[in-house]
Amino acid sequence: MGAVRGEASGRHLKKGSTVTLHHHTSRTPLNRPEAMDSRPPSEAAPTAEHLLSQAAVELEAPDIRGYRKLHPFWPGIDYVIRLQSPRPGPHVLIQALTHGNELCGAIAIDYLMRESIRPERGVLSLVFANVEAYRRWDPEHPHSNRYCDEDYNRVWSDDVLNSTRDSIELRRARALCAYIDSADFLLDLHSMSAPCEPLMVCGVREGGGLKAVELSRALGLPRWLMMDTGHAAGLRMIERRAFADPHAGAVAVLLEAGQHWEMSTAQVAIDLSLRFLAHTGTVPPRWAQSRCVLPTTHQQVIQVTEAVTAQSLDFVWLGEYQGLEIVPDQGTPVARDGDLSICTPYPDCVLVMPTRARFAPGQTMLRFGRLL
Repeated sequence: MGAVRGEASGRHLKKGSTVTLHHHTSRTPLNRPEAMDSRPPSEAAPTAEHLLSQAAVELEAPDIRGYRKLHPFWPGIDYVIRLQSPRPGPHVLIQALTHGNELCGAIAIDYLMRESIRPERGVLSLVFANVEAYRRWDPEHPHSNRYCDEDYNRVWSDDVLNSTRDSIELRRARALCAYIDSADFLLDLHSMSAPCEPLMVCGVREGGGLKAVELSRALGLPRWLMMDTGHAAGLRMIERRAFADPHAGAVAVLLEAGQHWEMSTAQVAIDLSLRFLAHTGTVPPRWAQSRCVLPTTHQQVIQVTEAVTAQSLDFVWLGEYQGLEIVPDQGTPVARDGDLSICTPYPDCVLVMPTRARFAPGQTMLRFGRLL
């Protein structure tokens, strides 16, 4: 079949412009009383901005309006594209825009659609997640639209989804929950605030982490694979139900493709998407390989042993840490949080994903890990 039809498919916004979708949007957070009232207390707390990355915005945000209800591939949920083969096979899902300022996933899905992708077997779903946050993208203020009310990737426990709590992100998660749960393979495309090498987040070791590592090794990229301890602030999508069951067949991985707005980050997201689709049998390997640019690499696994959460707005780094540094000595101070000194707990400690973004108390700032 031909290229995507839609009112804005395939076009990219120029730097200096804002994403414009179906409705008037604002560059600033919502100030409607109902939006503020719906925000969970932990998210309504004051935030600090002194750690913000100053990385230049090299990427252009694709205009995704044409994908809102893309007939005949619309399953009844806005910004979900469902492509179905007549041949039986797994349900393979790629998600972009878990966070509104992480552009690489939207670029990757837009690329796949412009390549007229169709599954050889099974179902391929391409999902733009937090579209409401993406509406607020402003390259002059690229940190301002990670989410609207709360982090979309901390609301995926049944307790939260079935609660009376309300937020823009929770409404979207509730609309997508059953659809996400139907996937056999999930690739969640993200990027990082610090200019760090790409890494694959494989989840908690006892909760699906090992099968996610196995999938990541089959893809051959990226170099770094991480099993962690989850987030104190809430459950991620890759930790839902069957994904977190080591005995279930469903597997989910989360790609951190690089720094949010670096040009290379988009290519990593595209290459990993292609390799993921070839591995799952969704597309012919030759079709995917002919479009891949990056070579495979020797991979290393990091086991996170503990996460560091901010206790105050005074958290500061004691070095120019960007991520994946190996600190040789136990007890090396790496950060200060008010009067608390944050030190490496053991020799040859790997510093994983130090935050270079806006933060609030209770947010994960850093993970300590060991090389396996």
